[in-house]
Amino acid sequence: MFVVHLDPTDGVTEDDLIALDEVVETTPLGRESGRDVYQLDVKLEDTISEAFVPGRFAKTQTEPTTVIPEGWYEKKIFRDYESFNNMRNHCDEHDIRVDLISITQDSLSPGSHSQYGLTDRQYEALALAISHGYYDNPRQATAGDLAEEMGISQPSMSNLLRRGERQLLTSTIGTQPSLTNP
Repeated sequence: MFVVHLDPTDGVTEDDLIALDEVVETTPLGRESGRDVYQLDVKLEDTISEAFVPGRFAKTQTEPTTVIPEGWYEKKIFRDYESFNNMRNHCDEHDIRVDLISITQDSLSPGSHSQYGLTDRQYEALALAISHGYYDNPRQATAGDLAEEMGISQPSMSNLLRRGERQLLTSTIGTQPSLTNP
């Protein structure tokens, strides 16, 4: 079962929906945001229906299915490239066509990490370390690997990470080193 939103300007009618090979029944649900909304009961081939098992792609946001005269499609938004790649590989195995429309990274806007007191370079080093599994157990990358990617020495990378970690900890926990008189 799918819920589809039809934009009247696309020229798709309820008859067009029922004419799709996969559609068994259509039920009009009303209008939302200027679009006609239908519930579609569909019969998919077993290999295709496996791609729609609930929870298969837990890190995926699926937007409402869109129907156009050429067929139907879903827009999925993935949290990370690994999730997208898993879905794409699964679809390839079952001869399901996947078109990548765009790929972007939702990162913090420039300067927004400064709220934690990080410099741009500390932020870059920490983001790189996280994305390469430096903080995983077991570690997936070394400081040397990260340094090579950033084009700096291993001691400089270690120093950037240590200063960035300290800044994050002190900005979130709120404790600053105290100086005591001898």
